[in-house]
Formats: sequence, C-alpha cells, structure tokens
Amino acid sequence: MILFRQRRMFFGVAGVIFLVALAYAFLGVRYEAHMQVLVRRGRADPPVTAEPNAPVDLARVVVTEEELNSEVELLKDDDVLRQVVGTNHLEGHDLLHWLRPRESHAAQVERAARRLASRLKVEPIKKTNLISVTYGAARPQLAAQVLQTLASVYLEKHMEVHRPGGEFHFFDQQTAESRQQLEESQQKLLDFTASHGVVEAAQQRDLALTEWNEAQGSYRDTQVEMAEIQHRVSELESELAKLPPRSTTEVRIADNPELMRALKANLLDLDLKKTQLLMKFEPTHPLVEEVDQEIAQTKKAIAAETVNPLRDETTEKDANYEWAKAELQKSRVELQGLEAKASAARAEAAGYQAIARQFGQDAITQDALQNSEKAAEDNYLLYVKKREEARMGDALDRGGIVNVAVAEEPVAPALPIWPAWLVVTGGFLAASASGAGAAFARDYLDPAFRTPEEVRACLDVPVLASLPRSGRRLCA
Repeated sequence: MILFRQRRMFFGVAGVIFLVALAYAFLGVRYEAHMQVLVRRGRADPPVTAEPNAPVDLARVVVTEEELNSEVELLKDDDVLRQVVGTNHLEGHDLLHWLRPRESHAAQVERAARRLASRLKVEPIKKTNLISVTYGAARPQLAAQVLQTLASVYLEKHMEVHRPGGEFHFFDQQTAESRQQLEESQQKLLDFTASHGVVEAAQQRDLALTEWNEAQGSYRDTQVEMAEIQHRVSELESELAKLPPRSTTEVRIADNPELMRALKANLLDLDLKKTQLLMKFEPTHPLVEEVDQEIAQTKKAIAAETVNPLRDETTEKDANYEWAKAELQKSRVELQGLEAKASAARAEAAGYQAIARQFGQDAITQDALQNSEKAAEDNYLLYVKKREEARMGDALDRGGIVNVAVAEEPVAPALPIWPAWLVVTGGFLAASASGAGAAFARDYLDPAFRTPEEVRACLDVPVLASLPRSGRRLCA
C-alpha cells in the first residue's frame, strides 16, 4: 500500500538511479591496470665521503618498513605525478575544463596531477617487499601507458634521490685539479733538489752528523794523546835536567916521569952549582942565595908533583841522558804532529757541522715539499678512486641496476573493472532499494490521514464515511 501510494516517488528515484547505472555500464566503464614494484638490496653504493675507503653497510639484508613506505611516497611524489601528466597529456582529459577557460597550463597540470593522485592506488603488500600500484582509466591502453610512464619516471627519481647528481662531473673536475697540484708539487721538489744539490737531505744530514761525530771523536782522541805527550815531554825535560850529559868510564893516576926526571936532574945541577959557588963564595953571597932559591923551588916542584900526580880520566855519553834526549825530541815531534792533526780534525768537524746544519735546513724544506707532494698524491688517488666509483654508479644507473625493480609490468587490461551486466544488475537492485526507501520516507513524513483507522486512532472520533478519490486523497 505504501509503495502504491508513493509510486511516483518510487519510480522517480528508482528510474534516476537505474539510468545512472545504465549510463555508467555503457558510457563510464573503466579499465584498471596493475603494476608491482620490488624493493631489494641488490646494490650497495658507497657514501660520498672524504675517506678513501668509505664503509658500505652490508649488515642489513632485510628491507625495512620505513624503506617500503619511502618508496611508496616516492611513487606518489608531486614531481613524479606532474611528469606523468605531462608525458601522457592527462591535463586535457578534464571534462569540466570549459568551466575554466582562462586557466593556465600549469594549473591544468597541477589539477590533473591531483586527480591522478586520487585515482592512483599505491600501497605495500603485507609481509613482502612488493608495492602494488593500480590505476584506472576509461581506455585500457591509457591505464597501462600511465603506469608504464610512472615506472620510468619513478626509476629516474629513485636514482636521483639515492645518488647525488653530478657526482662524476664533480670528481672528474677534482681529479684534474688534484693532478695539476701533484705536478706542481713534484716540480717544486725537483727544482729544490736541483738548486740545492741534494738527493735525500735527511740521509745526507745523518751521514754528515756521523762524519761530524767521528771527527769530534778523532779530535778528542788527539787532545787526549796531546795531553799524554805534553805530560811525557814535561817528565822527560825534568829527568833530562837531572841526568849528566857524560859519565866517567875509566880513571888512571900516575906520576910524570919525564917531569920528575927533569926536575931531579935540575936539582942535581943546582946542587953541583951550589957546591962550586961555595967553593968560591960565602953562603951569604947573592949567587949562592940565588942558587938556594932555585934549589928550594925545584924541591917544591918535585914535592908538588909528588903530591899531585897525573890523573887520566875517560868519559862517554850518558846512555840515560841520550835516551831521555832522544825520547824528548821524538815526543816533541809527535806533539807537533798531534797539534797539526787536532787542528785538521777541528776544522773537519767544523766543516761537517756546517754541512749537517745546512742539510738539516734542507731536510726540513724537503720534508715539507715531500709531504705536500704526498698529500697531493693521496688526494689525486682518492679522487681517481671516487671518480671510478661515480662512473661505475652512473653505468649501473644507465643499466638499470638499482635497488628497485618492476616485478610486474603493466599491461592493457582486456576486461573492465565491473562488467556491464553486473553494473546493470547492481543498478537495478540499487534503484529498487533506493526507490522503496524514498517512498517509505515520504510516506512516513506525510502528515495526511490515509485510512479511517488512522482518523480514529489520532482524533478519537467516530468515522461516519470515507470516500476515496483519485489524485491526492482527502480523508474525513
């Protein structure tokens, strides 16, 4: 009875919904394309650091939930969606664009990107490393083409965000600069060694120091020998002053027979002469006295000769004196030689000291130049290695060897999402339910009395008669 009374509402609402279902079944059919992205750990890129061997984290092999969610957000990135819109010209598929005739192309692309984001379903599949991507369109080729474009743009975006752009160009430029610095450092080192005449200043300094130490040791040894020789000379001079130059080897004592014979003969002659004079003169006569004096002198000479006989001594050079004299001369000669040797050793030590000091200064400069060259060489080798790593990374990117892969390629679907018969059946059921609901709702909200029972129940008065009428009925 309710449906009969509200048949206009029922058929109106049911008809509209059924027509919408028919229109959707034949005009609004949609095709849905699918794609799956696999997140893996098939490639480990070293981080861009100043270390020659940057550690690569190989401990984690399981893809975490955060990494899956990061790739999901990367698939839904605004920049990625705008590129997909521009490649497939989705901004021209807006049916209401005629309402906005003056809208800019950028605004159209942005609006289409938002519409694409609302229709694009990206979600990770539970307990897997897969990400499911679904997109529906009116044409199956368009749905598959959009997902293919999305996969291509997403892979480029993934490589861009996971590896810094321009890495190879940067390291190539730094390699060229570091090579130039290395050549300049090497040239400076060569110029220094050529101008100062050094090969290894540190080793030459050490050799000069060794020679200086030896010269110093020789000088000290010479000084010790000189002190010994000087002490020896002093002792020899003191000993030589005590020793006689010659020593007596033989002493012979004897009278002078010839002298004694002559004196005795003379005495005899004087005695004879005195005797002759006494025969002529008195003892006091001057001639006699003169002869007496001569006799006395002759006797005195004979007595003196007897008291002091002849002494014959034989002397030779003293052996100790001659040995001391020879040793003294030898020591003095040795002392002069040692003085000359000490002077030469002192001059040699001073020369080696000056050479060692110069080589020490050259060693400091050479070490600084060598350290600069070593640093430049290390930088050059580091940049060469980093450039090769960047080149390999770019080659891997060009080869598509990344940590994500399209596990399921999108293909054009052959069947729509909902078949026409199912849409028509569902539309019919929905139309029937919606019409019935609208009819019951209107009948419930209508305040008019429809049967005598309602009048008696509401007004509590007796009903004398009821007259049905066509159209809208009135009850009394």
